[in-house]
Amino acid sequence: MSEPAPPRGPDAATDDDLVPVSVRLGEVVPPEDPEDWTKPLTWVAAAGMLLGPVVALGWFAVARPSASDPEPGTWLLAGGVAAGAVLTGATQRGGLRAWTATIAAALFAALVVVIVGAALSGERLTGVASPTVSHAFGAAVAGLGGAVVASPLAALLARVPTSWPRVLAPGGVAVAVAALLIGLLMAAGGMRTA
Repeated sequence: MSEPAPPRGPDAATDDDLVPVSVRLGEVVPPEDPEDWTKPLTWVAAAGMLLGPVVALGWFAVARPSASDPEPGTWLLAGGVAAGAVLTGATQRGGLRAWTATIAAALFAALVVVIVGAALSGERLTGVASPTVSHAFGAAVAGLGGAVVASPLAALLARVPTSWPRVLAPGGVAVAVAALLIGLLMAAGGMRTA
């Protein structure tokens, strides 16, 4: 026993409009992938998110810090987190998208930097942080702070047609704030270890 055909009338056209064309034709086409890895901007966004973690991996694998005093790698790592986040945000054209991409990339990079620091610390101390974890955490916080301060500027410049202003202006602000925060953390003793 077959089911009766649905009634045709003014409501039938609206029901068909709710069903995608590919389903009505009997062929289900997967949605377009939003992350097309053949596009150069996708690679730039990924490189921006991974800049800080790559710096951390290189620094901690080659020469782990042995004291809590600031080292050039601390500033480089904080600047890498901040600049990488701005680079990721600069790939977005809308103001809100640039703002959220900048902060999200900084959060991701800061988390991975702390994980890399903990994984490569080499020593397990009780009650105090190892110098590697201390530098990783301080640089991650400073880089995140720099990206947060620079994110409104990244949103304002998101509609600029050329990419250099979208990268250089917020990037300079982010790196400067990150360096300032590292200096404040070190001066306040926030990165002291045993």
